[in-house]
Amino acid sequence: MRGSHLYAKRAESAERQPYASPWAPPSPPAAPTPSRLPRPAPSATPSAPSSRPPTLAPEPTGLTPVFKNGPRTGGKTVALTFDADMTADQGPQAAAGEHFDHPQLIAALRALRVPATVFMTGRWAEEYPDQARSIGRDPLFEVANHSYSHYAFTDDCHGLPTLSGDRMRADVERAYAAFREVGVPDPMPYFRFPGGCYDRAALKALAPAGVTAVQWDVVGGDAFATDADAVARQVLDGVRPGSVVVLHCTRSAAPATERALRTIVPELREQGYRFVKVSDLIATSNGRNRPS
Repeated sequence: MRGSHLYAKRAESAERQPYASPWAPPSPPAAPTPSRLPRPAPSATPSAPSSRPPTLAPEPTGLTPVFKNGPRTGGKTVALTFDADMTADQGPQAAAGEHFDHPQLIAALRALRVPATVFMTGRWAEEYPDQARSIGRDPLFEVANHSYSHYAFTDDCHGLPTLSGDRMRADVERAYAAFREVGVPDPMPYFRFPGGCYDRAALKALAPAGVTAVQWDVVGGDAFATDADAVARQVLDGVRPGSVVVLHCTRSAAPATERALRTIVPELREQGYRFVKVSDLIATSNGRNRPS
């Protein structure tokens, strides 16, 4: 499967190290020995959530489940999602002044009191740790996983470099490690494929990570767009009850998004829509995807 909203980024190979996913089934603990006694958790480490966030039921085939939209009946709800993209090799570009963050957009969401789900790459969190932590600690938002590197999980995905199958799970888990390192508490067990591209092999590779893959049914069309009115109209024309809208949270790649929001939000509220997070839509789906 492939998303139609994305753009290609040049990237080079980056070192990837395996980390444990917070949502993977736990491995049996090793018995303590005199040389290996349990240690108390560091006080700076965020505590684990008291209950697991809602996810889709695992597929009977052993593949990662995919969520695209919530129920079409039972209320006019819509989830705005924002991809905070940064590839593994773009540190020099950020140092030279390119802005992969978008604090004005986050400020607009707060001013408008719009809950949202931010799909963040681990590299973005490392580059903007204060912003990542602020978003993650704000109850208005939830942080989800958009990979560490923003490399593709299939071949031929909008020109993105491709991860090999044996590195896919490690890349996702490395992003969770980056979130923990910068102080994002309780990131959600949701994953969005870079480029929106996935196939059966990718879904199988990520199954042990215990995540739900989250796609969308409304493409915002904001990538590199400069016409805020056109972005707003595309969103407004596409939204239905239960929709998941994909937009971007990067100044350099989505300069019109914040202005478009100031049209999208009041118009949808005028139509009777209520803004929710992805977790709210999944919670109302009774553990099943709603691809309609």
